[in-house]
Amino acid sequence: MAIEIREQVEVQVPVEKVWPFIMDPHKVVTCMPGAQLDEVVDASTFLGTVKIKVGAITTSYKGRVQFTQVDEQTHTVQMVADGRETGGGMAKGTISTRLQALPGGKTEMVVEANVDLTGRIMQVGRGMIQGVAHQLFLQFIARVKEQLEPAEGQPAAASTGAGQPASTPSPAPAGEPPPLRILPIVFKVIWSAISNFFRRLFGGPAPPA
Repeated sequence: MAIEIREQVEVQVPVEKVWPFIMDPHKVVTCMPGAQLDEVVDASTFLGTVKIKVGAITTSYKGRVQFTQVDEQTHTVQMVADGRETGGGMAKGTISTRLQALPGGKTEMVVEANVDLTGRIMQVGRGMIQGVAHQLFLQFIARVKEQLEPAEGQPAAASTGAGQPASTPSPAPAGEPPPLRILPIVFKVIWSAISNFFRRLFGGPAPPA
């Protein structure tokens, strides 16, 4: 099943600070629920695992992510990812991320992905998977903001400047991450859809995404 995803968000951090962050796989993986970086093969190829829990079933995808295009001038990176589920399913896709500097030291992040999925994860359905992907993106961005945006009343950390794919990235945190629990996210997607329906029905404001 082919899934298309497009997300757009602003972060209160200058692009010169966001760019080296998203190019460091050790830092990015800490913001991805259920993900673990297993090996840095070279400056553009990384091996990892994503654990997923659907009800009582826990499965994992082991695979590879490879940067296929990096443009530091436009702050654009494109990558291909492929993984195999322990139960026989597959995930394969392309992901592009573009950063745009905004006034006031902000950055707009646009992420577009085309992903083909097979296996047990498909039991939740196409529409639900897109809703789950949106919720996961929100979790990812929330964690990125925790890493990059200064706490209230604290000065921002000094920028490290523009970066290339890191050949000697930051050390990974110890311990395996817990599996990504799909069902609670599915329930959140369902509740959000129900809430939006009744707000439209009665003319109330829609809740934030």
